Amino acid sequence: MASEDQSWEIRFSNSRKRPYFYNTATQGSRWEVPDSLASSDLSSLPGAEHLKQNQSSSTSAGASASSDNGGKIRASHLLVKHSGSRRPASWRQANITRSKDEALEILKGHEKTLREADDLQATFAKLASTESDCSSARDGGDLGFFGRNQMQKPFEDAAFALEVGQLSDIVSTDSGVHVILRTA
Repeated sequence: MASEDQSWEIRFSNSRKRPYFYNTATQGSRWEVPDSLASSDLSSLPGAEHLKQNQSSSTSAGASASSDNGGKIRASHLLVKHSGSRRPASWRQANITRSKDEALEILKGHEKTLREADDLQATFAKLASTESDCSSARDGGDLGFFGRNQMQKPFEDAAFALEVGQLSDIVSTDSGVHVILRTA
């Protein structure tokens, strides 16, 4: 197991603006600390400086002020693309031909499911992982932390207006139509 522990390093995702763990032996990566590592081992890993830099952006559950995260918030989204989207293709469908009205109807159904959910965050992650047209579906729709001017303006405005744990109304951008859940 020691050899597996020595295979881990910490890298930084420029797209997600957060550190992740990369195993040089298996070439696998993950966001969470690997089970084989103790938290005391993290500072000795190659790339540990990325964790230190990111600590000012991390937050405990329930924190609501974006100022606690260096002006950044964290959100998840569920995207439904349509034929007028800037890139009408996704991991789910190579050529998206539905109209914007059809996309809105689909998203309204998802929004209804989410508003009736007992556990909004778990339901959101499950639904986004199977129904979102964004590649963030693999992470339950999680976009990680982001600041101002990193997202399309309507999306940014809606996300920053939310309280932690709050679900947005439907938001339309050049990418398609979204519902957003602010998570930090």
